[in-house]
Amino acid sequence: MVGAFKIKGGKELKGTLEVSGAKNAALPIITATLIEKGTHILHNVPNLRDIVTLMKLLESLGMETEKIGPNSYKIVNNGITNLVAEYDLVKKMRASFLVMGPMLAHSKEAKVSLPGGCAIGSRPVDLHLKGFEGLGAKVEITHGYVEVKAEKLVGGNIILDFPSVGATENIIMAAVKAEGVTTLENVAREPEIDDLCFYLVAMGAKIEGIGSGKLVITGVEKLTAVEYSIMPDRIEAGTYIVLSAMFNGAIKVKGATRDHIASFISKLEEMGIKIEFNDGIATIECQLKDLKPVAIKTAPHPGFATDLQAQTMALLSLVEGTSEIKETIFENRFMLVPELNRMGANIHIDDHTAIIKGVEEYSSTEVMASDLRAGAALVMAALKVKGETTVTRIYHVDRGYEEIEKKLRGIGADIERIKVEM
Repeated sequence: MVGAFKIKGGKELKGTLEVSGAKNAALPIITATLIEKGTHILHNVPNLRDIVTLMKLLESLGMETEKIGPNSYKIVNNGITNLVAEYDLVKKMRASFLVMGPMLAHSKEAKVSLPGGCAIGSRPVDLHLKGFEGLGAKVEITHGYVEVKAEKLVGGNIILDFPSVGATENIIMAAVKAEGVTTLENVAREPEIDDLCFYLVAMGAKIEGIGSGKLVITGVEKLTAVEYSIMPDRIEAGTYIVLSAMFNGAIKVKGATRDHIASFISKLEEMGIKIEFNDGIATIECQLKDLKPVAIKTAPHPGFATDLQAQTMALLSLVEGTSEIKETIFENRFMLVPELNRMGANIHIDDHTAIIKGVEEYSSTEVMASDLRAGAALVMAALKVKGETTVTRIYHVDRGYEEIEKKLRGIGADIERIKVEM
């Protein structure tokens, strides 16, 4: 038996959806508590499976974690007592690999299982490891584990071959206590990385160039545990903005920031969607029937986020004309296509490009989430179609959307969590 959503679509959705804290900011910030002893307090942490998994991983390394509010945690670092992040925990989530940089900063040693997570591509960790070597660490891979050791970490000039988010975060966390100055070039520029940097600076780290493609990190001997609030989730915000467009702009989105998703917003405006941001609330104005097709190419931030590609595909499938989405980040991001086609979409893949011919409406059926964002897109399509649709394997959706069915019911959706045979 697996979890599923039973959705009776075709209902009128109207109201305001509030965005939770950003999972992709919370995960590296939580791992950063490994860097320095003390009591760390984090607020606006989303209630997600990945957060629970990471807390268990931290506990396995000797940390004390306690949930002290609906979205707040206390993490006590009395010193890392176990330098091995075991496969049983790491396999559940690729972001677990982010413990390596902080463990290296704290203990000059770490042994971490190679990661698991969504099946959306290989996402190799070689960039992380080259970065650690650039700080003076020695790397060894044996029996599915990566072992990194250093007598001391020393700042260096590191140029990433690709602006990898995970590698950028891991290297930043390792470098903040390295001797001397680390220059890190061609870094990822996602807002979640900025949030990690702001958190580390609040702890006493010296980081220049935040938000740019080049970071200069001057190592310090000691950081100080602080209280910090995680940024809102820009991907959740974008998801709900797309959902609003599917329902003619009847849904407002609270907690959205234009700058965090500017390229995405620009494409929606090209389609004919008007979006205004006032006091953290996005108001969407459009009629689905009047929207125009577009061509989209995913790219590292500040380009069009790959994490918003699937949801936008669900919208474009209902837009008259032919749209294209070229995926440049993850090779398996189009696993959603067969499922949307089962619902009546007309999409075919040509190499790394999805060619989408708009249809009048979806059909209700049973579909399966292949990954986190695909699951969200299927839920959105199911809400639009008249009739009953079952979306299975929703554990993927639970990895990135806090209480999504509760939020959707609040704006009029008929969505129920059930168990089904697989």
